[in-house]
Amino acid sequence: MTSSQRLDALAGPQVTGDLPGPRSAEFLARQAGYESNARSYPRRLPIAIEQASGSLVRDMDGNVFIDFLAGAGVLSLGHNHPELVAAVTAQLDVLTHGLDFPTPVREEFVEAQLSMLPASMRSRMKVHFCGPTGANAVDAALKLCKTATGRGDIISFQGGFHGSTHAAMALTGLISQKRPVPNGVPGIHFFPYSYCTRCPVGLTPDSCSTNCVSYLERALTDTNGGVPLPAAVVMEMIQGEGGIIPATADFARRVRTLTRELGIPLVVDEVQTGCGRTGTWFAFEEYGIEPDVIIASKALSGIGAPVALIMYDAALDTWAPGAHTGTFRGNQLAFAAGVEAVRIIQRDDVLGNVIRRGEQISDRLKPLLDDPWVAEVRGRGLIWGVEFADPADHRPAGRLASAVQREALRGGLIVEVGGRDDDVVRLMPPLNVTEATVDAACSILLNAIRTAKATQQEV
Repeated sequence: MTSSQRLDALAGPQVTGDLPGPRSAEFLARQAGYESNARSYPRRLPIAIEQASGSLVRDMDGNVFIDFLAGAGVLSLGHNHPELVAAVTAQLDVLTHGLDFPTPVREEFVEAQLSMLPASMRSRMKVHFCGPTGANAVDAALKLCKTATGRGDIISFQGGFHGSTHAAMALTGLISQKRPVPNGVPGIHFFPYSYCTRCPVGLTPDSCSTNCVSYLERALTDTNGGVPLPAAVVMEMIQGEGGIIPATADFARRVRTLTRELGIPLVVDEVQTGCGRTGTWFAFEEYGIEPDVIIASKALSGIGAPVALIMYDAALDTWAPGAHTGTFRGNQLAFAAGVEAVRIIQRDDVLGNVIRRGEQISDRLKPLLDDPWVAEVRGRGLIWGVEFADPADHRPAGRLASAVQREALRGGLIVEVGGRDDDVVRLMPPLNVTEATVDAACSILLNAIRTAKATQQEV
């Protein structure tokens, strides 16, 4: 019996002793000595990982955790899915790296991705492979739209996150956390996003007719608005790093109507929400809109093999040969895994599971709606956030969110924090997560919130 099978056979999470355990502490100390100060996840989640399988992770000290981070959404079918491992292993003997030469598995991958689009979009979309990360695809989308329109300005939204390369970082509204250096890319204009819990224009649902998008409409149609007609509007359908904030339907649809009327390409960043995370292949499908450019990365291979791409309306395909390249845009291992991932997702009704497990999470977290420290519980499919705020003044309670994350880890659950003030606990399990695992994870989270609140009150 392999160690992977032993890990799978465990009934659930088990944590003994303090975290980090002694062996994990040794690894973390050595990492601090030779790796960049920019490392992030081990600071909040102090473990060193020995092995993982499915929805479970084991650290160097034998502690086992339910993983509701899943490689920041990369591992759509969990750790080491055996059929994806087999697909990658078989491809190793064929070809591993092919630049942008056509290959059988590359063609299969493109066909698989296009087949998952709404039927009305498949025949008019083209695919461009970028560097291996979502931020590389963001850069490519900007370059594409600027080339096609001959314009240079870009509209982005407050609270958004689009990556850490220079151009992608310039689109990011989370200044203190995600834009640590001065913005050297000109022509970026930020507008309010439909974040109703903390309305950017100080309104409430009963006094708002989606005024945040009205502001954008007026700015772009006012000859004295000060914003030139942009090359693109870039939007997340659900702001991920911003705190799991779904756009309202009215907001998304009016942005699409406005951009179409003005001839502005609409770019949707689906790096975190794509490949089934929300219950449809792309989140924009739930809003009944069709963008001009789709940015995808993270879960394309399903196993963590890096690949990033943009899919865009053929009318925008005006750039010259070699206009945007990337040495690793021919990752044949990622293509092989991605083809198999699409097949498994269709065969096993994984998108149906996403919807059912999302309903389960919503139901299990309902008690939090009466918690005065919880500002909102929100999400779609298998991307959820619990936002914490001080009931006395409604200010973001980032310290409490961090305490919840620590207590959840001690209970055997890996979750991430995000939001404008790191005040949101985020859940992103594998898309094939089981009912039993979701139930166990939600129990750990609810207990972690109770414990963290009690600890905070004692302080």
